[in-house]
Amino acid sequence: MEQNIRYEKPVISIIKRLRKFRKDPKEAALPEKLFEKCNGCGSLISKNKIVENFFTCPECNYHFNITSKDRMDMLLDGYRIINRPFKFTNPIDFPTYKAKYRENKKKSGLKEGILTVEGYLNDIKLIVVSLDNRFFMGSMGSYIGEEITKAFEHAGERDLPILIFSTSGGARMQEGIFSLMQMAKTSIAVDRYGETKNLYISCMTHPTTGGVTASFASLGDIILAEPGALIGFAGARVIKETIKGELPENFQRAEFLKEKGFLDEIVHRKDMREYIYKLLKLHGYRGCKK
Repeated sequence: MEQNIRYEKPVISIIKRLRKFRKDPKEAALPEKLFEKCNGCGSLISKNKIVENFFTCPECNYHFNITSKDRMDMLLDGYRIINRPFKFTNPIDFPTYKAKYRENKKKSGLKEGILTVEGYLNDIKLIVVSLDNRFFMGSMGSYIGEEITKAFEHAGERDLPILIFSTSGGARMQEGIFSLMQMAKTSIAVDRYGETKNLYISCMTHPTTGGVTASFASLGDIILAEPGALIGFAGARVIKETIKGELPENFQRAEFLKEKGFLDEIVHRKDMREYIYKLLKLHGYRGCKK
């Protein structure tokens, strides 16, 4: 299985910073991105080992958050980006929205929290969409809702399957009702796409919550999730206070939801490429010339 994974090996900069550290420990911090603490087991893991293990912990299989581009590189053999041009808008003149947008753009290097591509998984052509929680926690605003709608239209017009990786904190509060409208808009897009008899695979990753869970992410023909993903609409604390009772262990985690029939399967990231390919083949999609 060929994987297009970028390895970060800043050897020269690391050596320089280590030399600086030896001269004055107070002046220079230890090199960043060499190791990362696992949120699952607490182990300190080499960054390269995490990357080599499909951005998961080799000790406990904890799935680290990854960028939308890394996800595409791991899954597809080749692809072209088909995102529409982006222009910032503030539909309800929300105070500080523009400043927050600039802050998220600078921190993440993204213009918006979604990547839409047309690409190949082995020899099968498909549309893949991935939300990116580095930008506004993957919240769904007007642009993302329209992008998802256009992705379904693009796939339907070309008789292609579509795969969406969701990760989101929900609707984007800075866009008010315009954000909430995207729940209905994307749900209608899924319904219209269903008329083409093509396959929609939804994969929920950590976390998938709020309006995204309550719309297109839960409407897939097949619904998958990565291990340990937090999936839900309202937060556990809000639910607990509302029902005035205790919640089950692992409430809103992928494993609990699969047990209750909400998910079709939980797929480890290292197996995702092969699993998706088998699903496409089983549903009648055949190879085509690139």
